[in-house]
Amino acid sequence: MKILIHSQFCTPEPVFKSVPFARELRRRGHDARILTGFPNYPGGKIYPGHSIRWRLREEIDGVPILRVPLYPSHGESIGRRAANYATFAATSAVPLLAGWRPDVVYVYNLVTLGFMASINSALRGIPYVIDVQDLWPDSVFQSGMGRSWMRAIIGALCRRGYGKAARVVALSPGMVETLASRGVARERLRCIYNWCDESGLPAEGSVDAAPLPGGFAGRFNVLYAGNMGTVQALDAVVDAAGWVARTNPEIQFVFMGKGVMRPALEERARRVAPGNTLFLESRPLAEANAIMARADAVLIHLQPKPLFEFTIPSKTQAYLAAGRPVLAAVGRDATALVERAGAGFGCEPGNPAAIAGAAARLAALDPAERDEMGRRGREFYFRELALRVGVDHWERVFEETAANHA
Repeated sequence: MKILIHSQFCTPEPVFKSVPFARELRRRGHDARILTGFPNYPGGKIYPGHSIRWRLREEIDGVPILRVPLYPSHGESIGRRAANYATFAATSAVPLLAGWRPDVVYVYNLVTLGFMASINSALRGIPYVIDVQDLWPDSVFQSGMGRSWMRAIIGALCRRGYGKAARVVALSPGMVETLASRGVARERLRCIYNWCDESGLPAEGSVDAAPLPGGFAGRFNVLYAGNMGTVQALDAVVDAAGWVARTNPEIQFVFMGKGVMRPALEERARRVAPGNTLFLESRPLAEANAIMARADAVLIHLQPKPLFEFTIPSKTQAYLAAGRPVLAAVGRDATALVERAGAGFGCEPGNPAAIAGAAARLAALDPAERDEMGRRGREFYFRELALRVGVDHWERVFEETAANHA
């Protein structure tokens, strides 16, 4: 089968549904290719070694890639962010509408690309599948970037993109139900959980061999790894550290990564929890995973907002694969996944007392019990969520789509 992955983001950008996805499809005998832009995510600047040109054909790990120009931006400006999405949709339209003819087009997330794929489907009869990672327009307005005049435009793009898709695939059961409630036909809806970037995962049994990070010794370390932005609302976690310091001073909350809120979080930590917070710089994937593997527990946290009830942050899968107990201070679907794996506890997000209590509950367990939690999480990941399993599901979706349009 010939499959075109139409995605604005691609390796070397940190997006797991790009080259690893296409490489696995090609390993299974499919002709999978990628149509993408020039790498600039998440910083909004073109990566070193790349320069924007009209066309660039390259190959990564045996996967053919066609790059087209775009306006690079991922800042807070609504106009520049819109230009980023719109320019890629426009420049990728030429090869999409007049280039290589696949059996099916896979559209990654952006509703602007779903709109273009619907035009391609109408003109060339090529069906497409859209992968919904963020619920639009909700995610735009939740991020603070939405304006009232945008709602009608984004809504129209969603109705067109989702309405004409052969299949609409969402990352959680709750998101599937929400899309169904908004008019997407249930027979076209599927739920396929994400996988994580498996390239840097530590080998099973190698955790104890990894060096203990500085500042970890003698503490029960609860690690948050990833972006420190407004959506993550980590001020509640810093407050939880201050709360737990009075009763369980051995519990330390560790923050590893970067983001717009990191300076404010560090300042808050100096005021409310100076003795049991630790901030580490962002690391390359393999190093970050090695540190994660030495944590006593790992933490997921998002704002307590209705939108996040059915969001499953990508770190959920990475944490499970790392084989550490998970403290899930997040919405319903992500917590349900962790608890279904038997890999940790859930608690109310945004509630410092609840987060502190869940951390204390984990610290009170026998180390063997925590290790068993981690083992169950890792086994669950490789049994039900891994790249191999996810591509099995996607392969069936692509085969259904192509067969129905034969």
